[in-house]
Amino acid sequence: MTGRRIDDPLDTYLLRVFVLLITERSVSRTALRLNQSQPAISAALKRLRDILGDPLLVREKGGMVPTERALALLSHAKGALAEIDRMVDAPESFEPQTTRHEFRIGSPDYLAPLFVAAVAERFRREAPQARLALHSLGPNFDFERSLAEGDLDVVIGNWPEPPHRMHLSMLLEDEIVLLVSASHPAARKGMSLADFQRAVHVVPMPYSISQRGVIDSVLASMRINRDERVVVQSFTAAPYLLQNTDLVFTTTRHFAQFYADLLPLAIIPSPIAFPPMRFYQLWHERNHQSPGHRWLRRLLAECGRHIATQAAAAAKPA
Repeated sequence: MTGRRIDDPLDTYLLRVFVLLITERSVSRTALRLNQSQPAISAALKRLRDILGDPLLVREKGGMVPTERALALLSHAKGALAEIDRMVDAPESFEPQTTRHEFRIGSPDYLAPLFVAAVAERFRREAPQARLALHSLGPNFDFERSLAEGDLDVVIGNWPEPPHRMHLSMLLEDEIVLLVSASHPAARKGMSLADFQRAVHVVPMPYSISQRGVIDSVLASMRINRDERVVVQSFTAAPYLLQNTDLVFTTTRHFAQFYADLLPLAIIPSPIAFPPMRFYQLWHERNHQSPGHRWLRRLLAECGRHIATQAAAAAKPA
């Protein structure tokens, strides 16, 4: 009879090591993620190799790469861990004040800094022993797969047509405005549609291949072409490039206000009637009933409402 020996159990610890090793492709990074020593992770890798009868990670010119068998086993290992987590994560077992769980949120980098700060503050207050990981979404990042496989718990997005396969709830609604240098002529006289079309713009690289953003969708529907003179990798870099230039950046008011308070910049109304930018949280069915995830989703929703309440109060005349 063939099969794994009874004295070589593939326990939960080894499963977690396996998933991180294949994902991180590094013993040292896996050790950091698990708060373990490198020799301990190396020993776990040796056990995994013995149990599974495969080298799992092999050294190539650019570093460590997983074998075909390791990649084939990865989704099974993630699924097994998800089932184990569901078994032990009973409603009465989750206590925010004592949990050491790692919560992973994927979001675009143009999310309002005040919202992110509010989330971090609430998270630290309510779950002081837990870990919060914020992952930036990029154009090649398959967030739907990451949610389905448990690599991410929640994704925050603003696509006009969110994936219908996911659960969704609204977090925040924001006005679209223009951000310019304080020395820009538009800072004093505003900007007409003709001015907008003549202006030179700074724009970010897209963070989704399959989804066009709200701003690009509206401009395309109106057949308006921007002179996209400067393209940046990150939204957070754009405000710094506006200083003492004629560049224009189209963004949300919360994002613009944060940087206008830091830098010599001005916020002006958009001459185009963009619909509000709506941010929502997405999650997979696998986490829908999990007490820990429900707590996290509630925390995000309450932070969104708090930001909206603050914005409404600030908009009221004195």
